[in-house]
Amino acid sequence: MPGEGAGSTGDPCHGPILRVAVDTPVATLFDYLPPPGPLPSPGSRLRVPFARRETIGVVFELANHSGLGSERLRPALACHDPQPLLGRADLALIARASAYYHHPIGEVLATALPALVRQGREPSAGTARHWQLSAAGAATRPGRAPRQSAVLDAFAAAGGCLSEDSLRARFPDLPRLLRALAAKGWVTASESAPASPEVPGPPGDGIDAQIIDSTSGLLLSPDQQRVLEAVGAAPPGHSVHLLEGVTGSGKTEIYLRLIETALAERRQSLLLVPEIALSDQTLATLAERIRAPVALLHSGVGDADRARAWMAAARGEARVVLGTRSAVWTPLPDLGLIVVDEEHDASFKQGEGLRYSARDVAVLRGHIAGVPVVLGSATPSLETWANARRGRYRHHRMPARVVAREAPAVELADIRGQVLDGGLGPRLLLTLARTLTEGGQALIFLNRRGYAPVLMCHACGWSATCPRCDTHLTWHREADHLRCHHCLSQRRTPQRCPQCGGEAPTAVGHGTERLMEVLARRFPDVPALRVDTDSTRLAGRLAQSLAAIRSGAARILVGTQMLTKGHHFPGLTLVAVVDADDRLYSPDFRARERLVQLLLQVSGRCGRGEHPGRVLIQTHHPDHAVFSHVLRGEYAPFADAELAERERLGLPPRTFAALLRAEAMDAGTPLDFLESARQLGAVSSGQSVRLLGPIPSAMARRAGRHRAQLWIEADTRDALHTWLRGWVPGIGQLALARKVRWVLDIDPQEVL
Repeated sequence: MPGEGAGSTGDPCHGPILRVAVDTPVATLFDYLPPPGPLPSPGSRLRVPFARRETIGVVFELANHSGLGSERLRPALACHDPQPLLGRADLALIARASAYYHHPIGEVLATALPALVRQGREPSAGTARHWQLSAAGAATRPGRAPRQSAVLDAFAAAGGCLSEDSLRARFPDLPRLLRALAAKGWVTASESAPASPEVPGPPGDGIDAQIIDSTSGLLLSPDQQRVLEAVGAAPPGHSVHLLEGVTGSGKTEIYLRLIETALAERRQSLLLVPEIALSDQTLATLAERIRAPVALLHSGVGDADRARAWMAAARGEARVVLGTRSAVWTPLPDLGLIVVDEEHDASFKQGEGLRYSARDVAVLRGHIAGVPVVLGSATPSLETWANARRGRYRHHRMPARVVAREAPAVELADIRGQVLDGGLGPRLLLTLARTLTEGGQALIFLNRRGYAPVLMCHACGWSATCPRCDTHLTWHREADHLRCHHCLSQRRTPQRCPQCGGEAPTAVGHGTERLMEVLARRFPDVPALRVDTDSTRLAGRLAQSLAAIRSGAARILVGTQMLTKGHHFPGLTLVAVVDADDRLYSPDFRARERLVQLLLQVSGRCGRGEHPGRVLIQTHHPDHAVFSHVLRGEYAPFADAELAERERLGLPPRTFAALLRAEAMDAGTPLDFLESARQLGAVSSGQSVRLLGPIPSAMARRAGRHRAQLWIEADTRDALHTWLRGWVPGIGQLALARKVRWVLDIDPQEVL
């Protein structure tokens, strides 16, 4: 055994000691003697003996002595990295995140490293991933091969060098195209990123020069110019900027200009987006504008490609890193800028293991590195809004769309007493028909997959429920099976009622599949396209769907939330929201905030081209106060009112919270464990910390396991974390701790 960590007692051992983080739930570093050869530096990977196995760890510290006796210390077996992979700022970020989330440092480290890197494998080995435009390729454009010509244009726009990652987002048939171009000698492969062309510095000093001399050639709106000047005027070092800009106001152009400025200063940039679909769109934009290597990091990238991109960033070769949540941990030795787009999005919160917020880690990282952080959104989270209101963040507004485009007109469709066809009311269908007649494109938005959320017997009342979760099974008619969207179990669709033997059960409610059926019947000659996680499951299908939308080949779009975030569809003139009522009376205190954000975001998808947009929202509650803000397209008044309500009720962000979650195979054990934890904490909680519960979770059984939770809140962040530091170590020592799975969720976003 390596011992009990740096704080253990015994006869001290003196000499160079390596304190190593290992992927284990034990919340400590482990002491080892150095391996043969040069002394490893902090940030290097080691192969070490651990218990009865060997594993990979990372050196965090060097020490002159250990509390363990020399006979208990074991030497590390080998060092994998002559030069450390992680710098001091990277190690500091991991250590600070471990302390903030009260999570074992080795597991935080494992979250921060790609799979191949934490396994000790060499990600640099493998096939070429970068391509260079040859002189012959630059001089030709094949008239009879438009796809090949488009690839050559992309190379020319990017200065002649592109990675496969940056091309794949725009060309789903990329392997075939590259083989054809290489066979003709128009592009050549290289094992690593070729040296990128020098990025010219601005002709003057600061942001003002970039406004005049941007590679885009685009004129900035007055709002954009004002925001760039304000960000550029901030003192050097760390600052946080909330960029509140309505959809279509040109926030992406601000990001690009700031990245260009960072490149001119020989600094790297990190750009985070909430969805893989947005990363592909943004990557295509970067490829057109940024003349420097860009690394793409998200879960859709294969392990080998992901490790290569990560290493390119760590070595300073990739000058821009674009990715989703996990990219926030990527080492960047020359970091100069962090941008979090759609910062309000719940996708930035990790739902398993280390439950970190990528937005909050990004702000922490900016503080450690001393660089500016830009948080962009049309509908900022109330946490960010509160920080801006309190003066902790600089608040910049862009209230108008670029090119003087008008915001879409928003209307409510009262469907009380109306006869609905698969969820679609008469007014919605009439408005859709008019839009199509006028040559427009329409998005029918429903955040519910499948054909129907419930399959029920009309004779006896039986309904299809998941045997492992407290929820109904969704009927997917295309695949003809019932599926649980929580545990992913599925079963055949019954032809007769399993309970009474009567006729086939009836579909109750509507999902995206059912909408497609109704629209095909109503508008048989109009091309329609469904975009949800079911229809885009195959590789390349999402990119093809988005291309069909932008080209206008698809006139009617049926989509879920994945179409609401940051996409630019210039031909879209109508957005129709089928069901806006599902979050109105949720017990989740964030439900109203998320509903308004969702409706404003989806509204912002239309009217971005030459023609004005229109939004129609179906509801049974047209007089609800939430809709008044949506009708006016105003987020600030809603956010201020909601923040005041949270202040009055003592809810986050007025207070600071943690949630202790537990689950087990039987119903009683999680509650008993949490009650023991509550009693352990009640001794020291006093007035500064309050414990509420334990109670069963809203979905008390999921994937066969029973779940419960304990809410912890405090008036200040310091009070909460000071108390947690004394409480959390004792939780693992409770008698029932080994009989449950438990996790502490700091700043929980899902409280039910």
